[in-house]
Amino acid sequence: MHRCDRRDVAEEEEEEFSLAQKKQLVMEAELKQVLNDLDSLKHSLLDPSHHAPIDKDMSAEVVDSNPYSRLMALQRMGIVQNYERIREFSVAIVGIGGVGSVAAEMLTRCGIGRLLLYDYDRVELANMNRLFFRPEQVGMTKTDAAVQTLSDINPDVVCLSYTLNITTVQGFETFMSSLKNKYFRPAKEGSGVDLVLSCVDNYEARMAVNQACNELNQTWMESGFIFLASVDDLSEYILWQVYLKMLFSGHIQLLIPGETACFACAPPLGVVAGLLVQNTLKLLLQFGHVSLYLGYNSLKDYFPTMEMRPNPQCSNAACLERQKEYILAKPARDAAAKTKMEAEALLATEIPLHADNEWNISVVDDSELENTYATGSGPADALPEGLTHELPSADEFQKLPDADTTTATIDDLEELRKQLDALNA
Repeated sequence: MHRCDRRDVAEEEEEEFSLAQKKQLVMEAELKQVLNDLDSLKHSLLDPSHHAPIDKDMSAEVVDSNPYSRLMALQRMGIVQNYERIREFSVAIVGIGGVGSVAAEMLTRCGIGRLLLYDYDRVELANMNRLFFRPEQVGMTKTDAAVQTLSDINPDVVCLSYTLNITTVQGFETFMSSLKNKYFRPAKEGSGVDLVLSCVDNYEARMAVNQACNELNQTWMESGFIFLASVDDLSEYILWQVYLKMLFSGHIQLLIPGETACFACAPPLGVVAGLLVQNTLKLLLQFGHVSLYLGYNSLKDYFPTMEMRPNPQCSNAACLERQKEYILAKPARDAAAKTKMEAEALLATEIPLHADNEWNISVVDDSELENTYATGSGPADALPEGLTHELPSADEFQKLPDADTTTATIDDLEELRKQLDALNA
């Protein structure tokens, strides 16, 4: 019995030792993950002096070596007054997935001044269906991989990586702090960014972005796919139907705290990266019409638009506060806008189209041309002295010959026949 007891004790000790080893391995793995996260956070919070604003100008010269020549054409055509202002803007993109990665690439190619990129996930081979990520980036955080790719595309753009989950307490605090940072434009009013683009795929993250932007009074754009189905029995067939509907339907929405509905006021139905970036450029560079809400259904080629006003009973306290501020400031803003429109109307003068141009094009009323031709002083008759028309005009063929002219022609033929008979005699 004594030997059995000792054997049992030894087995228990061995089991405890094995369990302790397993716990140690788990703790080591967790510690390693924490160190990796800290290292990633360290890279994302680099010294701002390493990212100084860009000093060199955008060239409008149309040459193959100028990456901005086609973009500056918007300024040459008069669509944008000063396209180079895009260098002054900072845009935060939350979610570097199918929409966020494409939006980041487009803005980088457009020459945006600074991009702040937020995501907590890592690149996987399953992400290779998107042209943005590359196989050699598998295992990297999406934000670090994005910075690497974007810096290669356009080194003029300042890209910052924030590998974090904004739905956690610590992640949300870091998110708020990064948006407030004004080192890129110290004189800017409000937060340190000009626009936040929400490209996330879940409700919690959208609510976190909504909360942060409401608290900071920060304008942002929401984007996402529309979930069009609500079913109980999700069979494989139904899942594919839902997926296809989500794939071909989406929306973009501009949210201005206090002026438009926030995400808590009226959660959107569910984007297309190109439409999102297009709306971003129109808002930042102030040209065209900025859509407050633009839906998209490619299956029906349908683009619904609407204006979403804020909910006075919104559950978000910060949204209600922004609404009060907007209502108080609205009369002064409307008066200023009216004064500006009246001033522009007074300055505007009606002048003929192409009044002065290098091609000497002139605009003439159609009635003037008809009168000119009717009086016989049109371009067809106005020939320099000494020149005549070899062929008659088309109008002359429409005129019937006079009786006198016909008689004279017959007499000439008779005279000619008599002369021929005389020669033959």
